[in-house]
Amino acid sequence: MSLKVDGDLARSFGLTDDEYGKVLAIMGRTPSLTELGIFSVMWSEHCSYKSSRMHLRTLPTKAPWVIHGPGENAGVIDIGDGLAAVFKMESHNHPSFIEPYQGAATGVGGILRDVFTMGARPVANLNALRFGSPKNADTRRVVDGVVRGIGGYGNCIGVPTVGGEVNFHPSFNGNPLVNAMTVGIAQKDRIFLSAAAGVGNPVVYVGSKTGRDGIHGATMSSAEFDEESSSKRPTVQVGDPFTEKLLVEACLELMATDAVISIQDMGAAGLTSSAVEMASKGEVGIDLDLDHVPQREANMLAYEMMLSESQERMLMVLRPDRTEVARKIFEKWELDFAIVGHLTDSGRITVRHNGRVEADIPLGPLADEAPVYDRPTVYEEPPALLTAPSDPAGIEGALRTLIASPDLASRAWIWNQYDSSVGGQTLKHPGAADAAIIRVEGTKRGLAMTTDCTPRYGQADPYVGGLQAVVEAWRNLTATGAKPLAMTDNLNFGSPENPRIMGQFVRVIKGLGDAGRALDFPIVSGNVSLYNETRSDTGLTTAIQPSPVIGGVGVLDDIATAVGMAMPEQGELLLIGETWGELGQSLWLREVCGREEGAPPRVDLAAEKRNGDFIREHIQKGVVAACHDVSDGGLLVAVAEMAMVSGVGCRLEANPSGVSPHAYWFGEDQARYVVATTQADHLLKAAEDAGVPVRRLGQIGGEQIHIPVGMQLDVKELRELNSAFFPDLMGEG
Repeated sequence: MSLKVDGDLARSFGLTDDEYGKVLAIMGRTPSLTELGIFSVMWSEHCSYKSSRMHLRTLPTKAPWVIHGPGENAGVIDIGDGLAAVFKMESHNHPSFIEPYQGAATGVGGILRDVFTMGARPVANLNALRFGSPKNADTRRVVDGVVRGIGGYGNCIGVPTVGGEVNFHPSFNGNPLVNAMTVGIAQKDRIFLSAAAGVGNPVVYVGSKTGRDGIHGATMSSAEFDEESSSKRPTVQVGDPFTEKLLVEACLELMATDAVISIQDMGAAGLTSSAVEMASKGEVGIDLDLDHVPQREANMLAYEMMLSESQERMLMVLRPDRTEVARKIFEKWELDFAIVGHLTDSGRITVRHNGRVEADIPLGPLADEAPVYDRPTVYEEPPALLTAPSDPAGIEGALRTLIASPDLASRAWIWNQYDSSVGGQTLKHPGAADAAIIRVEGTKRGLAMTTDCTPRYGQADPYVGGLQAVVEAWRNLTATGAKPLAMTDNLNFGSPENPRIMGQFVRVIKGLGDAGRALDFPIVSGNVSLYNETRSDTGLTTAIQPSPVIGGVGVLDDIATAVGMAMPEQGELLLIGETWGELGQSLWLREVCGREEGAPPRVDLAAEKRNGDFIREHIQKGVVAACHDVSDGGLLVAVAEMAMVSGVGCRLEANPSGVSPHAYWFGEDQARYVVATTQADHLLKAAEDAGVPVRRLGQIGGEQIHIPVGMQLDVKELRELNSAFFPDLMGEG
């Protein structure tokens, strides 16, 4: 490849002039093409977190049950019985717009590798998806490809997809978000880390062969989109879930021996990032000979092999005396196995190809001295509380509109493409409860898991948006009876070079941190995805709504105590928590009134903790038969969702609060739960004794939802309204 290495080429690789100047100073000479490529990917936002690192350090990451926090491939927490949950969430946003099927599929493959590289068997996948307006001409293409890609990869590899969330908004028209999460289970004393050790030990490449797909994927994910984005298809990787399944089994079989010293998947930046991260964490050097790298294309250059993001590949350091044992395992699983280098005491990465040294770089500056930017920030004044708007539709009309709207419509069209039962351990399937629940095989324990974010709140007030993303994940776990233990995050924002966007990021981080500390809910892993914006041919740039997605994990000591949303055929509904009727940034305001304005609902962390702890205690005591937190759409939507899941109606009581009816029924006040119980008097007395706000909401029974002032809605009719959106969008209605 005859390219002149200079500042122009460096800029095309995503390096600024100052960064290229730093490269020249480190090297003391003009770098080779391969060296420039290595610097460009390792110093990209995607790999170096250069705009976010200083702020991420403020997040709470420790608790007595945290075994490994941020810095490893995934977070690890103690779940009892000598077991650990291993989990993380990552983004594949830009690739999923360019090539939706492969972008989403390889996002799933990548996050699976992050988990099983730690020694955990993956037991569940989740996702958080944001798409453009349903009216946008491209939305249908992206939705179709993304959903098929997630299902195609997860179903084939045999890991159930058990939960997730989907939103639509015009800000995602040219930049959808595909955030993938995997949860695995491991023996807590058999966790495998990435730090290399042992000078002279062999460096081994396993898995699939290397091709030219995915080259510069990390730098592509660190830049905004423009009208030429469709030409970037070669930067999107191509996945093979059947090979990944073999890789899972081979790696776990090898890990059962004493052969593995360290292991790292080849994710973003491929062989470059895995080699650099392993050697730098272990404070050793690494010498690679690319002549031994398995290749599926002819005449590949060193630059191409080092930057390729071909899928289903791992790098590991093995004990020399166990190398042949490892080789036989991988040959049995019909996977490539090649010794491609060894560890040194040089503190450098050296890359050889065809008898030539193609790269020779000191690891310290490359890995630990990547630029760290304290970007300028502008903090916008949050909007004022919204003065109660008038009701243009009536309670019944508004409920019908909301139930049928894109953000609340049934996701069955999506779920039905995912296998949520494979493995036989799924207790609560998508749509059955506020969080999915997986049985921990061989025990009576369960893991609850969820993904949550409300981008419209973050757009209005980033601090509150950060708070609310955490508390909703915490509530959703709590509503099943699980004790929330820890979270992973996926922070999706526009360009950090825009002070307004950077201000959003900093305020969201403050919200995440404050909520995590108040709820004893640490962040143990995560991902930052910046430059999520689109530049049109007129030069106008549109950034996504700030989307700090939270993946929460909790534990149930006994899965027999878990509850979902389905109401019993009789009993009472109670409302836990206070109602003020806040309609700012609500779905009612957007879908019924066509307005996006006002402050989002306030978040009271003390009330969240108090109310949630009370709910969890009484679920575990068997007093609560069903539970659903109140969030998007407000109180009446929460009741309608419980009715649609169970097929059972209810007769609701009049609003006693003095709040206007539409604000009472559709306000999105936080820290609230609707519970179904056959022991209402007991629960009312317990709440009063605990200082928890509670009131009777209605009687369960029948096939209609009866609303005060003589209105009633048939549950079957609500289901029909709720189920129409996706088939209509996809042309299947």
